[in-house]
Amino acid sequence: MIFFVVMQRRGPWGLVGLAGLVLASLLLAACASVTSPAKAPMPLLRLSPASLGGSLSLQQQLWVSTRGQEHRFDVVLEADAEAVRLAVLSLGQTAARLAWDGTQLTESKASWWPSAVSGERVLSDLQLMLWPVDAIANVLPPGWTLIQDAPTQRTLRQGQEVVATVRYVSSSVSELDQHREAYRIRVESRPLEGAP
Repeated sequence: MIFFVVMQRRGPWGLVGLAGLVLASLLLAACASVTSPAKAPMPLLRLSPASLGGSLSLQQQLWVSTRGQEHRFDVVLEADAEAVRLAVLSLGQTAARLAWDGTQLTESKASWWPSAVSGERVLSDLQLMLWPVDAIANVLPPGWTLIQDAPTQRTLRQGQEVVATVRYVSSSVSELDQHREAYRIRVESRPLEGAP
């Protein structure tokens, strides 16, 4: 199983779906990693919830493609200046929950959830997709860069290698290509029903 998150925020494109790799990347990394031992692992981001610069309350549907297979999942995401909260649903059941308050990361998982999936990686992937480029670029380790190539694309590199590309296809659809670990995530997002 693989899970992913998309959030929306106001940006140069208006209200745009921003693909936040959540549990999808973790599961893919755990199950389908092709990372070379000579390459540094993806950096783990720990940006404050407030540095997102807004609040989110969204329902997402996501499709994860890897090795010729595609999986679909549902995610509920809420974020504000105080915390980021995420629930991953599978077949109507909560598979995992994650909360980050800027200091402490808490997570709970169903008994059948893969133990290799790390909340640290979920948070990091989420922030890679949704947080402002400058906030991320300022905390990347030496040799890593994140660049907004165009209004609808950002690219993460280690040296000259393109590690990940994020594309904002429309106001509600985003895609992430994780080149190093060979998977793609497509997310469709809509406001959470009953949200203010």
